[in-house]
Amino acid sequence: MARKRRRRSVARRNAVLGGAAVAALLVAEAWARVWPYVVGVAGMGAVGVAAWWMWRTDRSARGADRRWRAEEALRLGRRSLAEVDALSWQDFERYVAELCRRDGCTDVTVTGRSGDLGADVTATLPDGRRLVVQCKHYAPHRTVPSGDVQKFIGTAWLHHRADAAAFVATCRFSNAALALAVRHRILAVHRDLLGQWNTGTPLLALYPLNGTAQGPRPTR
Repeated sequence: MARKRRRRSVARRNAVLGGAAVAALLVAEAWARVWPYVVGVAGMGAVGVAAWWMWRTDRSARGADRRWRAEEALRLGRRSLAEVDALSWQDFERYVAELCRRDGCTDVTVTGRSGDLGADVTATLPDGRRLVVQCKHYAPHRTVPSGDVQKFIGTAWLHHRADAAAFVATCRFSNAALALAVRHRILAVHRDLLGQWNTGTPLLALYPLNGTAQGPRPTR
């Protein structure tokens, strides 16, 4: 009787072990078939998380850039022409470059130096055209003579191969200089137009006003 019990116990144990072995084999076989998909899903999840993180980072950076540009535009708009008059000629060129950037220009470069051949600032307009700018930081009571404009005409169109050109001054233009600029498609940004540009009017919006809106010359 005792032997029969032992045999039944051994048989049950062998059956359990055999079942466990079969189950293990089945699990191993199933895993061998499934694991590439599991790894693939995990990899896709990791790629998705990385893409989401990059998107959030880029969005945050773009938002910070937009906020900086808006703050810069407000700061420039609050600057009075009296403050512009107090700038050095080097700072005036950088100030004009800042206004170009505010208006959406790219590749803005301050080139003003000896031998620049009339190009103090170069940039690419939002529509893709090449812009060349001559800057003159004169006292408000002075006048830009026609000779200055005449020199710029040749260098802007021929040497620098500009698509658009602007002559920006902190004073008036003489009548002859203004007429010469208009005739040769140079935007003459005299003191009055500079005031509009400074307070937010885009540079391209000043083109229809070229040759007009020039007030009297200030006294000393």
